[in-house]
Amino acid sequence: MTQEVVCARVALKPNSLQRVREWAAFISQHREEALQTLQLEGVTIESVFLDSSPSGDFLVYYMRSASQSKAEAVAANSLAMIDAYHNTFKRETWSHVDRLELLLDLELPNQI
Repeated sequence: MTQEVVCARVALKPNSLQRVREWAAFISQHREEALQTLQLEGVTIESVFLDSSPSGDFLVYYMRSASQSKAEAVAANSLAMIDAYHNTFKRETWSHVDRLELLLDLELPNQI
């Protein structure tokens, strides 16, 4: 099954690190609900990394999904509490998002 791969770099608003860490802890504490929403979106992997540098703080999102457009549409129409929390987090902390160029993607087929 071919999956779409997306990676984005999210510039954070100044002084957002405490809120970012609270968000990460909240999502971890509500892991099962987060995984359920990913399943509904068709997302198989979502990883988020923190990149702090002299030029600012950034989140780096890496996602694999059956369809990125479907994942975005499902998330946009979700009434789940965890998605509402995430959308509030984005409004409070995200400055702008840049999609990164995929240069190489290697994946081993499922081994049975």
